Amino acid sequence: MNEIVISARNLNKHYHVGGGLGRSGQVVRAVDGVSLDIYERETFALVGESGCGKTTLGRIMLRLQEPTSGEVVYRGQDLTTLNDNKMRGLRKNLQIVFQDPYASLNPRMRIEQILAEPLRTHGYGTTAEIRERCATLLEMVGLRRQYLRSYPHQFSGGQRQRIGIARALANNPDFAVCDEAVPALDVSIQAQVLNLLRDLQDQLNLTYFFITHDLSVVRQFADRVGVMFLGRLVEVGTTEEIFAAPLHPYTMFLISAVPRADPHQRERERPILTGEIPSPMDMPSGCRFHTRCPFAQKICRVEDPALQYCGTRAVACHFPLES
Repeated sequence: MNEIVISARNLNKHYHVGGGLGRSGQVVRAVDGVSLDIYERETFALVGESGCGKTTLGRIMLRLQEPTSGEVVYRGQDLTTLNDNKMRGLRKNLQIVFQDPYASLNPRMRIEQILAEPLRTHGYGTTAEIRERCATLLEMVGLRRQYLRSYPHQFSGGQRQRIGIARALANNPDFAVCDEAVPALDVSIQAQVLNLLRDLQDQLNLTYFFITHDLSVVRQFADRVGVMFLGRLVEVGTTEEIFAAPLHPYTMFLISAVPRADPHQRERERPILTGEIPSPMDMPSGCRFHTRCPFAQKICRVEDPALQYCGTRAVACHFPLES
């Protein structure tokens, strides 16, 4: 394994809702005791259903949101203990590519202004040097430098996402969160953007934290995968291991739901989830997946399994599928 770039240590993010007028309200555990390591130059994909806490975790890793408790350690520094000035100095190393290319670019700014903003913030150089850097960034993501004077509305969704990627790379970061960076795009454009991200990773020695719900994208793009369910990591492993032999029942159901292009497999029998869907504001006791798990036993209803590592694999389940 390469050097660890960034780590989460028992991260928690809890929201209090429904309080007021003397009522205590309820607690939503958006991120609940998550620990993971991301290594240099790897792509770590985080998958799970909408609302499971993926985006919240990604934002906490960059300290765009403050955790309720826990640590984020970037190259030996605990980001959660840094003041604003020290954190500002590290911002250029930690970047994000946002989900919606239509909402993440200011429609009133020209492309040159959008790309120059992070460069000026971190004191890149003279006006001429900044302009040349903006042109280089556009060419790096496959767009012509003549587009610097254009506005976002003049570009397609795929081109806008390329501009968002260029902005994230402006100050040569070494870690980037890609928050659902391709699902909003057409399938053919998704492939182009993924190929661009892979090429840039090789050129610039980037490390990606790739947040998505699309397992077909994960299979071709990620080195390792973490599966998240209701704020918790329930399984971690290499992409090959996860798809070949999932250990957690939830992972098995996610993989079985992926459409397959082979017409001979369209009639295959798929396992279907049944049972009560747990609420994030009223977590079930024990394992939070037991209300829908066909393999649940008595212990699953009373004892919450911890994430146990064995080599490159980790699973939070009393009865992993291999057993």
